[in-house]
Amino acid sequence: MKEVKISTEYIELEQLLKFTGTVQRGSDAKMVISSGAVLVNGQAELRRGKKLRPGDIVEYGGDVFKII
Repeated sequence: MKEVKISTEYIELEQLLKFTGTVQRGSDAKMVISSGAVLVNGQAELRRGKKLRPGDIVEYGGDVFKII
């Protein structure tokens, strides 16, 4: 599990995927999120604007990220 430290109240799911290098572009993030392949706290998340806060866990493509 990789920890992702944020200095704001939240980070949007699409931004997280780009920030971590999981996807290269916003359009790539949109595709993987809309396909249901991204899990947030164990549930498939289809909203790319989903606000992630400290304690949330995101899983995609074998990578697991914890927001801190």
